[in-house]
Amino acid sequence: MKYYIAKRILTSVFTLLAIIFILFAMLHIMPGSPFNDEKLTDEQKTVLYEKYGLDKPLVVQFVRYINNMLHGDFGVSYNISKDMPISTLIANRLSLTVRIGLQAIVIGAFLGILLGMVSAVHHNTIWDTAGTAISVIGVSVPSYVFALTLSYCFGFKLGWFPMLYSSSHAASSTILPSIALSFFPLASLSRFTRTEMIETLDSEYIELVESKGIHGVQMLLTHALRNVLIPIITVLAPLLVGLMTGSLVVEKIFSIPGIGSLLVTAITSNDYNVVIAIAFIYSSLYIGIMLVVDILYGIIDPRIRISGGSHE
Repeated sequence: MKYYIAKRILTSVFTLLAIIFILFAMLHIMPGSPFNDEKLTDEQKTVLYEKYGLDKPLVVQFVRYINNMLHGDFGVSYNISKDMPISTLIANRLSLTVRIGLQAIVIGAFLGILLGMVSAVHHNTIWDTAGTAISVIGVSVPSYVFALTLSYCFGFKLGWFPMLYSSSHAASSTILPSIALSFFPLASLSRFTRTEMIETLDSEYIELVESKGIHGVQMLLTHALRNVLIPIITVLAPLLVGLMTGSLVVEKIFSIPGIGSLLVTAITSNDYNVVIAIAFIYSSLYIGIMLVVDILYGIIDPRIRISGGSHE
Protein backbone atom coordinates (compact mmCIF):
# COMPACT_ATOMS: atom_id res chain seq x y z
CA MET A 1 0.00 0.00 0.00
CA LYS A 2 2.73 2.46 0.98
CA TYR A 3 4.73 1.72 -2.16
CA TYR A 4 1.66 2.17 -4.34
CA ILE A 5 0.73 5.50 -2.73
CA ALA A 6 4.31 6.79 -3.05
CA LYS A 7 4.38 5.75 -6.70
CA ARG A 8 1.07 7.49 -7.40
CA ILE A 9 2.20 10.67 -5.67
CA LEU A 10 5.42 10.71 -7.70
CA THR A 11 3.46 10.15 -10.91
CA SER A 12 1.08 12.95 -9.94
CA VAL A 13 3.96 15.38 -9.43
CA PHE A 14 5.37 14.68 -12.91
CA THR A 15 1.87 14.94 -14.39
CA LEU A 16 1.39 18.38 -12.81
CA LEU A 17 4.78 19.51 -14.12
CA ALA A 18 3.82 18.37 -17.63
CA ILE A 19 0.48 20.21 -17.40
CA ILE A 20 2.15 23.44 -16.30
CA PHE A 21 4.78 23.23 -19.05
CA ILE A 22 2.20 22.55 -21.77
CA LEU A 23 0.11 25.45 -20.49
CA PHE A 24 3.19 27.67 -20.45
CA ALA A 25 3.89 26.81 -24.08
CA MET A 26 0.27 27.29 -25.20
CA LEU A 27 -0.06 30.68 -23.51
CA HIS A 28 3.13 31.93 -25.17
CA ILE A 29 2.05 30.64 -28.59
CA MET A 30 -1.30 32.43 -28.37
CA PRO A 31 -1.46 35.86 -30.00
CA GLY A 32 -1.36 38.93 -27.80
CA SER A 33 0.31 39.54 -24.46
CA PRO A 34 -0.63 40.63 -20.94
CA PHE A 35 0.17 44.20 -21.97
CA ASN A 36 -2.24 44.90 -24.82
CA ASP A 37 -3.06 48.42 -23.72
CA GLU A 38 -2.89 50.65 -26.80
CA LYS A 39 -1.60 53.51 -24.64
CA LEU A 40 1.62 51.62 -23.96
CA THR A 41 4.53 52.34 -26.29
CA ASP A 42 6.90 49.64 -27.51
CA GLU A 43 9.56 50.91 -25.12
CA GLN A 44 7.17 50.68 -22.16
CA LYS A 45 6.16 47.15 -23.14
CA THR A 46 9.82 46.17 -23.34
CA VAL A 47 10.38 47.50 -19.82
CA LEU A 48 7.37 45.55 -18.55
CA TYR A 49 8.58 42.35 -20.20
CA GLU A 50 11.96 42.77 -18.53
CA LYS A 51 10.34 43.58 -15.18
CA TYR A 52 8.30 40.38 -15.10
CA GLY A 53 10.93 38.19 -16.80
CA LEU A 54 8.79 37.56 -19.87
CA ASP A 55 11.71 38.41 -22.14
CA LYS A 56 13.52 35.24 -21.07
CA PRO A 57 13.34 31.95 -23.02
CA LEU A 58 10.34 29.74 -22.28
CA VAL A 59 12.38 27.06 -20.49
CA VAL A 60 14.02 29.64 -18.24
CA GLN A 61 10.61 31.10 -17.34
CA PHE A 62 9.29 27.62 -16.61
CA VAL A 63 12.17 26.64 -14.33
CA ARG A 64 11.95 29.96 -12.49
CA TYR A 65 8.19 29.59 -12.06
CA ILE A 66 8.49 26.05 -10.68
CA ASN A 67 11.20 27.16 -8.26
CA ASN A 68 9.04 30.05 -7.01
CA MET A 69 5.97 27.81 -6.81
CA LEU A 70 7.82 25.36 -4.54
CA HIS A 71 8.31 28.29 -2.17
CA GLY A 72 4.61 29.16 -2.27
CA ASP A 73 5.01 32.02 -4.75
CA PHE A 74 2.67 31.82 -7.77
CA GLY A 75 3.75 35.21 -9.08
CA VAL A 76 1.69 38.38 -9.39
CA SER A 77 -1.22 39.44 -11.54
CA TYR A 78 -0.23 41.45 -14.61
CA ASN A 79 -3.46 43.35 -15.15
CA ILE A 80 -6.53 41.96 -13.31
CA SER A 81 -5.21 43.33 -10.01
CA LYS A 82 -1.85 44.73 -11.00
CA ASP A 83 1.09 43.35 -8.98
CA MET A 84 -1.19 41.62 -6.48
CA PRO A 85 0.16 38.19 -5.39
CA ILE A 86 -1.78 35.37 -7.03
CA SER A 87 -2.24 33.57 -3.71
CA THR A 88 -3.98 36.63 -2.31
CA LEU A 89 -6.07 37.12 -5.43
CA ILE A 90 -7.50 33.60 -5.53
CA ALA A 91 -7.60 32.70 -1.82
CA ASN A 92 -11.08 34.01 -1.02
CA ARG A 93 -12.47 33.09 -4.43
CA LEU A 94 -11.20 29.52 -4.24
CA SER A 95 -12.57 28.90 -0.76
CA LEU A 96 -15.99 30.16 -1.87
CA THR A 97 -16.09 27.99 -4.99
CA VAL A 98 -14.93 24.92 -3.08
CA ARG A 99 -17.49 25.54 -0.36
CA ILE A 100 -20.37 25.71 -2.83
CA GLY A 101 -19.08 22.66 -4.69
CA LEU A 102 -18.75 20.59 -1.51
CA GLN A 103 -22.22 21.58 -0.33
CA ALA A 104 -23.67 20.65 -3.72
CA ILE A 105 -21.97 17.25 -3.79
CA VAL A 106 -23.09 16.43 -0.23
CA ILE A 107 -26.71 17.29 -1.07
CA GLY A 108 -26.58 15.52 -4.43
CA ALA A 109 -24.81 12.41 -3.13
CA PHE A 110 -27.10 11.91 -0.12
CA LEU A 111 -30.35 12.43 -2.01
CA GLY A 112 -29.12 10.63 -5.13
CA ILE A 113 -28.05 7.47 -3.29
CA LEU A 114 -31.25 7.52 -1.23
CA LEU A 115 -33.42 7.95 -4.33
CA GLY A 116 -31.52 5.19 -6.15
CA MET A 117 -31.98 2.78 -3.24
CA VAL A 118 -35.71 3.53 -3.02
CA SER A 119 -36.09 2.98 -6.79
CA ALA A 120 -34.18 -0.32 -6.61
CA VAL A 121 -36.11 -1.67 -3.62
CA HIS A 122 -39.44 -0.70 -5.25
CA HIS A 123 -38.36 -1.80 -8.73
CA ASN A 124 -41.05 -1.48 -11.45
CA THR A 125 -43.44 0.43 -9.20
CA ILE A 126 -44.64 4.04 -9.18
CA TRP A 127 -41.73 4.88 -6.86
CA ASP A 128 -39.27 3.59 -9.42
CA THR A 129 -40.99 5.54 -12.19
CA ALA A 130 -40.93 8.74 -10.14
CA GLY A 131 -37.25 8.26 -9.33
CA THR A 132 -36.41 7.67 -12.99
CA ALA A 133 -38.34 10.81 -13.98
CA ILE A 134 -36.43 12.89 -11.44
CA SER A 135 -33.13 11.47 -12.71
CA VAL A 136 -33.97 12.26 -16.34
CA ILE A 137 -34.94 15.83 -15.44
CA GLY A 138 -31.80 16.31 -13.37
CA VAL A 139 -29.52 15.12 -16.17
CA SER A 140 -31.37 16.86 -19.01
CA VAL A 141 -32.02 20.32 -17.57
CA PRO A 142 -28.92 22.59 -17.33
CA SER A 143 -27.91 23.80 -13.88
CA TYR A 144 -28.47 27.44 -14.83
CA VAL A 145 -32.18 26.70 -15.40
CA PHE A 146 -32.46 25.34 -11.87
CA ALA A 147 -30.46 28.35 -10.65
CA LEU A 148 -32.81 30.86 -12.29
CA THR A 149 -35.90 28.98 -11.06
CA LEU A 150 -34.63 28.78 -7.49
CA SER A 151 -33.57 32.42 -7.53
CA TYR A 152 -37.00 33.54 -8.75
CA CYS A 153 -39.06 31.33 -6.42
CA PHE A 154 -37.08 31.35 -3.19
CA GLY A 155 -35.19 34.60 -3.65
CA PHE A 156 -37.55 36.99 -5.41
CA LYS A 157 -41.03 35.64 -4.60
CA LEU A 158 -40.58 34.19 -1.11
CA GLY A 159 -37.51 36.15 -0.06
CA TRP A 160 -36.11 33.22 1.92
CA PHE A 161 -32.61 33.51 0.50
CA PRO A 162 -30.57 36.31 -1.13
CA MET A 163 -30.95 36.47 -4.92
CA LEU A 164 -27.34 37.68 -5.25
CA TYR A 165 -24.29 36.83 -3.21
CA SER A 166 -23.74 39.05 -0.20
CA SER A 167 -20.65 38.87 2.00
CA SER A 168 -22.77 39.95 4.96
CA HIS A 169 -24.98 36.88 4.45
CA ALA A 170 -22.32 34.52 3.12
CA ALA A 171 -23.81 31.29 4.51
CA SER A 172 -27.35 31.80 3.22
CA SER A 173 -26.05 33.16 -0.09
CA THR A 174 -24.47 29.80 -0.93
CA ILE A 175 -27.58 27.66 -0.33
CA LEU A 176 -29.44 28.28 -3.60
CA PRO A 177 -26.30 27.91 -5.79
CA SER A 178 -25.44 24.66 -4.01
CA ILE A 179 -28.94 23.26 -4.54
CA ALA A 180 -28.89 24.28 -8.21
CA LEU A 181 -25.57 22.51 -8.73
CA SER A 182 -26.68 19.42 -6.80
CA PHE A 183 -29.31 18.31 -9.33
CA PHE A 184 -26.87 16.81 -11.81
CA PRO A 185 -24.91 14.67 -9.29
CA LEU A 186 -28.24 13.74 -7.66
CA ALA A 187 -29.62 12.48 -10.95
CA SER A 188 -26.39 10.76 -12.03
CA LEU A 189 -25.88 8.95 -8.72
CA SER A 190 -29.55 8.03 -8.51
CA ARG A 191 -29.48 6.24 -11.86
CA PHE A 192 -26.17 4.58 -11.13
CA THR A 193 -27.16 3.50 -7.59
CA ARG A 194 -30.46 2.10 -8.85
CA THR A 195 -28.75 -0.04 -11.51
CA GLU A 196 -26.03 -1.32 -9.18
CA MET A 197 -28.45 -1.93 -6.30
CA ILE A 198 -30.87 -3.94 -8.43
CA GLU A 199 -28.00 -6.16 -9.56
CA THR A 200 -26.74 -6.55 -5.99
CA LEU A 201 -30.18 -7.37 -4.56
CA ASP A 202 -30.58 -10.15 -7.13
CA SER A 203 -27.18 -11.66 -6.32
CA GLU A 204 -26.51 -14.92 -4.48
CA TYR A 205 -24.66 -12.95 -1.83
CA ILE A 206 -27.85 -11.16 -0.73
CA GLU A 207 -29.74 -14.46 -0.77
CA LEU A 208 -27.14 -15.83 1.64
CA VAL A 209 -27.48 -12.78 3.88
CA GLU A 210 -31.27 -13.10 3.97
CA SER A 211 -31.00 -16.82 4.73
CA LYS A 212 -29.19 -15.80 7.92
CA GLY A 213 -32.22 -13.80 9.01
CA ILE A 214 -30.90 -10.35 8.05
CA HIS A 215 -33.59 -8.32 6.30
CA GLY A 216 -34.87 -4.80 5.76
CA VAL A 217 -32.84 -1.69 6.49
CA GLN A 218 -30.01 -3.62 8.15
CA MET A 219 -29.50 -5.76 5.07
CA LEU A 220 -29.64 -2.74 2.75
CA LEU A 221 -27.21 -0.55 4.68
CA THR A 222 -24.81 -3.17 6.02
CA HIS A 223 -24.50 -5.48 3.04
CA ALA A 224 -26.16 -4.23 -0.16
CA LEU A 225 -25.02 -0.59 0.05
CA ARG A 226 -21.46 -1.59 0.96
CA ASN A 227 -21.13 -3.56 -2.27
CA VAL A 228 -22.47 -0.61 -4.25
CA LEU A 229 -20.24 2.02 -2.64
CA ILE A 230 -17.07 1.27 -4.62
CA PRO A 231 -18.57 1.94 -8.08
CA ILE A 232 -20.45 4.90 -6.60
CA ILE A 233 -17.22 6.47 -5.35
CA THR A 234 -15.67 5.98 -8.79
CA VAL A 235 -18.50 8.03 -10.32
CA LEU A 236 -18.60 10.52 -7.44
CA ALA A 237 -14.95 11.62 -7.66
CA PRO A 238 -15.09 13.27 -11.12
CA LEU A 239 -18.44 14.84 -10.20
CA LEU A 240 -16.86 16.39 -7.12
CA VAL A 241 -14.02 18.00 -9.09
CA GLY A 242 -16.42 19.09 -11.81
CA LEU A 243 -18.65 20.89 -9.32
CA MET A 244 -15.74 22.65 -7.66
CA THR A 245 -14.29 23.82 -10.96
CA GLY A 246 -17.19 24.10 -13.37
CA SER A 247 -19.78 26.29 -11.67
CA LEU A 248 -19.08 29.40 -13.78
CA VAL A 249 -22.64 29.95 -15.08
CA VAL A 250 -24.22 29.51 -11.67
CA GLU A 251 -21.62 31.86 -10.19
CA LYS A 252 -22.60 34.47 -12.77
CA ILE A 253 -26.33 34.11 -12.04
CA PHE A 254 -25.86 34.65 -8.31
CA SER A 255 -22.99 37.15 -8.74
CA ILE A 256 -20.66 34.91 -6.75
CA PRO A 257 -17.02 36.10 -6.77
CA GLY A 258 -15.70 32.59 -7.35
CA ILE A 259 -12.70 31.17 -9.13
CA GLY A 260 -14.58 30.33 -12.33
CA SER A 261 -15.26 33.94 -13.28
CA LEU A 262 -11.67 34.82 -12.39
CA LEU A 263 -10.36 32.18 -14.80
CA VAL A 264 -12.43 33.52 -17.70
CA THR A 265 -11.24 37.06 -16.99
CA ALA A 266 -7.63 35.88 -16.80
CA ILE A 267 -7.87 34.05 -20.14
CA THR A 268 -9.42 37.00 -21.98
CA SER A 269 -6.82 39.39 -20.57
CA ASN A 270 -3.83 37.03 -21.05
CA ASP A 271 -2.97 37.18 -17.36
CA TYR A 272 -0.63 34.20 -17.60
CA ASN A 273 0.15 33.74 -13.93
CA VAL A 274 -3.52 33.64 -12.92
CA VAL A 275 -4.39 31.10 -15.64
CA ILE A 276 -1.49 28.81 -14.73
CA ALA A 277 -2.20 29.02 -10.99
CA ILE A 278 -5.88 28.15 -11.42
CA ALA A 279 -5.04 25.32 -13.85
CA PHE A 280 -2.57 23.98 -11.30
CA ILE A 281 -5.23 24.07 -8.58
CA TYR A 282 -7.79 22.30 -10.79
CA SER A 283 -5.28 19.60 -11.79
CA SER A 284 -4.13 19.12 -8.19
CA LEU A 285 -7.72 18.72 -7.02
CA TYR A 286 -8.51 16.11 -9.66
CA ILE A 287 -5.33 14.08 -9.18
CA GLY A 288 -5.58 14.30 -5.38
CA ILE A 289 -9.21 13.19 -5.28
CA MET A 290 -8.56 10.24 -7.60
CA LEU A 291 -5.69 9.17 -5.33
CA VAL A 292 -8.02 9.30 -2.32
CA VAL A 293 -10.53 7.18 -4.26
CA ASP A 294 -7.92 4.47 -4.83
CA ILE A 295 -7.14 4.41 -1.12
CA LEU A 296 -10.82 4.23 -0.20
CA TYR A 297 -11.22 1.11 -2.33
CA GLY A 298 -9.11 -0.87 0.13
CA ILE A 299 -10.91 0.62 3.14
CA ILE A 300 -14.45 -0.05 1.94
CA ASP A 301 -13.80 -3.54 0.56
CA PRO A 302 -11.25 -5.60 2.55
CA ARG A 303 -10.93 -7.98 -0.40
CA ILE A 304 -9.10 -5.30 -2.32
CA ARG A 305 -5.40 -5.03 -1.62
CA ILE A 306 -3.22 -2.49 -3.34
CA SER A 307 0.28 -3.80 -3.84
CA GLY A 308 2.97 -2.77 -6.27
CA GLY A 309 0.65 -0.46 -8.19
CA SER A 310 -2.07 -3.02 -8.91
CA HIS A 311 -5.27 -4.19 -7.24
CA GLU A 312 -5.01 -7.73 -6.00
